[in-house]
Amino acid sequence: MSIRLLVPLAALLMSGCTGANLPTRVPPSNQLDQTTLAVMAQMDREKAPADIAGQIDAQRAFYGAWNDRRLMEMRQTFSTTERRAQIGGVAVDIVEPSGGVAPRNANRVLINVHGGAFMWGAGSGALVESIPIAATMGIRVVAVDYRLAPEHRYPAVSEDVTAVYSALLADYPAANIGIYGCSAGGIATAQSVAWMARQGLPRPGAIGTFCGTGAPYSGDSRRLDALFDSGAMANQAELPATLTNPYMEAVPASDCAAYPLTCEDDIAKMPPTLLLAGSRDFAASALTLAHRRLAASGVSSRLFLFDGLPHAFFMWPQMPESREVYRIVAEFFDEKLGTETKQKP
Repeated sequence: MSIRLLVPLAALLMSGCTGANLPTRVPPSNQLDQTTLAVMAQMDREKAPADIAGQIDAQRAFYGAWNDRRLMEMRQTFSTTERRAQIGGVAVDIVEPSGGVAPRNANRVLINVHGGAFMWGAGSGALVESIPIAATMGIRVVAVDYRLAPEHRYPAVSEDVTAVYSALLADYPAANIGIYGCSAGGIATAQSVAWMARQGLPRPGAIGTFCGTGAPYSGDSRRLDALFDSGAMANQAELPATLTNPYMEAVPASDCAAYPLTCEDDIAKMPPTLLLAGSRDFAASALTLAHRRLAASGVSSRLFLFDGLPHAFFMWPQMPESREVYRIVAEFFDEKLGTETKQKP
């Protein structure tokens, strides 16, 4: 087990501050270069307007356009091919490097479970998460177009990811298949592994849970997110014990397939796991706790926190930290996934 904290949490830099002397907004980290600061300014300009909260059609339209812009930037940075297909009865996008899959990865595949609060992110959002990893690692990435909330509820995503995974097992050994996702996709990645185990399927070779884990958001970062963003710290008396999302509505905290990183048996069965986020991500505290739980159960796990950066920052390929993430992900899966050819019966 290893923990690679690139820098301490920005929150710790403010230890000793009181409400009387806190800045109106926490200044940017001095570890960020001018390129990253310029991108962060653009992030501010492209924030979702407050008045679309709770309006699913407006949110899908906003984030669809937001993802379209990120996709254009990804295509300017990386060269890949994409094609639409069906695997296991589920719609997917298959992304490959334009020059073809690297020989080392001929018998490997990654599954991407896209983010988007379980309610949007299909199409361009899934490609934004798949293109840089496919190009950087030289591997085939299968992005799952899973059923979305609020029209569908838990465990729809776990079922769809499992259907794709089960079908891929006909061509790839389980040890050669990796699964990763960001935000809701990070949560769903852990959920899907727990769901697969309950279907009697072998566990994948490795997973990545980025900016989200198989546990509720918790800890200081859940409260400090608003402080980093606007200077007003969230003042909730008690953080919820479950995910407050339509997809997870009415799912109890005791459901270990829904919250696998809260249950010892499921934690111990997790494959090697990569966790990463920005230090100003509301998910950062949950990831540090997940890493500790995995490590305590003997699971090979790695945690990276990037100072001063927000939720899902690596959707912006212009930043050097984003390109560092792509290398970390590629190197992790290259190290952990098997390379053996599937033995046909």
